[in-house]
Amino acid sequence: MLHCDRIFRAGYCVTQNKDREIIEDAGIALSGHDIMDVGPWKIISAKWTGKEFRDFSHCIVMPGLVNAHCHAAMSVFRGLADDLELMDWLANHIWPVEKKLSPHVVYTGSKLSCAEMARSGTTTFSDMYLYQRQVCEAVDEVGLRGLLSEGVIQSPTLTYDSMDEGWTLIRKLHQDYVAHPRIQTPIMAHAVYTTTPEVLQESYRLAMEFGSKWMIHAAESESETALCLDKYGKRPIEHLDSLGLLGPQTVLFHCVTVSDREIERIAESGTSVVHCPESNMKLGNGCAPVQKLLNAGVCVALGTDGPASNNDLNMFREMASAALMQKGFTGDPKALPAQDVLDMATLNGAKAMGLEKVGRLEPGFKADIIALDVEAPHLMPMYSPVSHIVYAANGMEVCLCMVDGNIVYDHGAYPAFDKHELYAEICRVRQWILSNLKKSMKN
Repeated sequence: MLHCDRIFRAGYCVTQNKDREIIEDAGIALSGHDIMDVGPWKIISAKWTGKEFRDFSHCIVMPGLVNAHCHAAMSVFRGLADDLELMDWLANHIWPVEKKLSPHVVYTGSKLSCAEMARSGTTTFSDMYLYQRQVCEAVDEVGLRGLLSEGVIQSPTLTYDSMDEGWTLIRKLHQDYVAHPRIQTPIMAHAVYTTTPEVLQESYRLAMEFGSKWMIHAAESESETALCLDKYGKRPIEHLDSLGLLGPQTVLFHCVTVSDREIERIAESGTSVVHCPESNMKLGNGCAPVQKLLNAGVCVALGTDGPASNNDLNMFREMASAALMQKGFTGDPKALPAQDVLDMATLNGAKAMGLEKVGRLEPGFKADIIALDVEAPHLMPMYSPVSHIVYAANGMEVCLCMVDGNIVYDHGAYPAFDKHELYAEICRVRQWILSNLKKSMKN
């Protein structure tokens, strides 16, 4: 027999391989960071012997989810300002408090978000914020996989006083984590309305130098489009295209207000898009034409956006919202079927992020695996695991979350940290934010 580190038995294994194979009563053999074998339990159990056996015969076992866009540290602002238009929300409620943020608050908020994501089945996420070194530390500690970037925005910021300082900071972060097995540091520019064309182009050149992805918020709202038209005479996608910033390395967040011609151009250029349905709905920005983007051949991934504008980081909720919102938006019940949505949250997310060995359960892929306990009334009876994943599950069924072969969440426990200490620290951060909010209002 062949030897491996762990063997899982799964009631249903949703592989997400090229045939989208679902194996009932399956076995998965794991060694180190990788998946060694996947198949029917009778075959795996006869072929492999493992140091550890885990019985998930009452579970759906599937690839971990990829949250392709969020601002993790903003969990400290969850519920602080709601029911507002994007620019009002940013300028009058979020940015004033953000100006007082400290590295410790960013670290604590990021750690809380990592705990939330692990609890609800996200194994990989893409994050743009400030004090990103502290975000890296939180991700490293909890054990998730992250694409983490110090946001490129017009200086001065909390973390750099000039763009020269900003480029130095970004380069140093990249150098320090370039060899890390789970953390990458791509380049992420905030938006066309918070950066100059020159800064955008310089950030893109830096991404090409790093060989990394280049990401940006784009066409998120009608107000953003109006600002861009007023300042540059072009819509956001047209503006980015005119600067030479569309291409296979580019990832656009949102793309709500895009025309048919812009969709065509995004597809022609090989640019990827991240759809964030719940944030778009909550901020009243509308619905991205996801089915049109997919029909055009665009790689569309799924993200939650920040927990201050969502207000969670739950990709199961996001999948359901994406599917239902698109059907309502188009008036077509066949739009964005469950399998396409699951692809967005796994395969497409990995592809958009440039991760070649993430998003599937098959030999040679990373052991980024989650298990959902399906012994619950809302998941019975079981006809289609994919249908239940997208339309019925809520993320709280996740009982195991593994990243790179290491367990980061297991039936209520986080092996890497004390959750009660984290929760106590979050309460202290809340008091600090409320105190600073009062001071801001007085001024």
